[in-house]
Amino acid sequence: MKLRSICLLLGVSIQLLSGRHVSAVSLNVSPNLQQFFSGQSVSLSCLGQGQEPGWTRRMSKGRQTEQCGAAGSDFGVFNESSCVLDLLSSYTGVYWCETSSGQKSEQINITVTRKEDSVLILEIPALPVSTGSDITLRCRHKDGSLHAAYFYKNNDIIGNAVKTLSTAIHGAQPSDEGFYSCSTDKSGSSPQSFLRVKDPPVPHTITTSPPSASATPLPSDIPPPISVLHLLCHLLAICPYCVCSILLLSICCRMNSGSWPAVSMETTHLDEERGDVTAGITTEHNF
Repeated sequence: MKLRSICLLLGVSIQLLSGRHVSAVSLNVSPNLQQFFSGQSVSLSCLGQGQEPGWTRRMSKGRQTEQCGAAGSDFGVFNESSCVLDLLSSYTGVYWCETSSGQKSEQINITVTRKEDSVLILEIPALPVSTGSDITLRCRHKDGSLHAAYFYKNNDIIGNAVKTLSTAIHGAQPSDEGFYSCSTDKSGSSPQSFLRVKDPPVPHTITTSPPSASATPLPSDIPPPISVLHLLCHLLAICPYCVCSILLLSICCRMNSGSWPAVSMETTHLDEERGDVTAGITTEHNF
């Protein structure tokens, strides 16, 4: 029983130690756009290490869930590691990918417009843009050409109410997030899509006093300091592993040296004549 408990604890420790190698799953879209006309194609790729991805789409209406390339479904076709969609207007919805272990990527929105319903779509990134990056928005006609248009953010016109072929956002900031669209005088408006700006996480820094002039400069390839939280996690995983290893080594040494305590057993038998149980006790007689 002790040996089984030790092995179980050892297995948990190994899982904790290996958990640090699990990587997040990311979603790639080609072309990186939110709005499409019916009949266009889009390729979705799930990026992750060591795990086979699965594809899921959640519809805007009814919260339906479908898997790309599933048997009996006409939703998407697998091409190597990508899910290729020949877009229909019913494909408007939320998309993400998921690994066999349940890790999910971020979600993206895709809007598919029928050419009979609108002649304009807005070219806007589907994936979040990084803070500080430059973005260009364009208004595309159903015939494939770019049209000079008015651009809007949250229904407010951008610029000086002058039609342009494109509008640029330089050094994107979280304040640039919002619903964007475009319109022309003759062709109406495009659907609205939300632009997301991803602010990178603040790196963990340690405040130190400035080095003196005589101090030897540190080499540039020294790795950054390990955070206290990561150190505690590693210690919690390593300690049970070390304890289990020591106990297993001790058990093996005792068994090899012959010092393992023998197990005593008492044999019992039934006395048929007296009808009681005797313990096989050996008596000693003195003459």
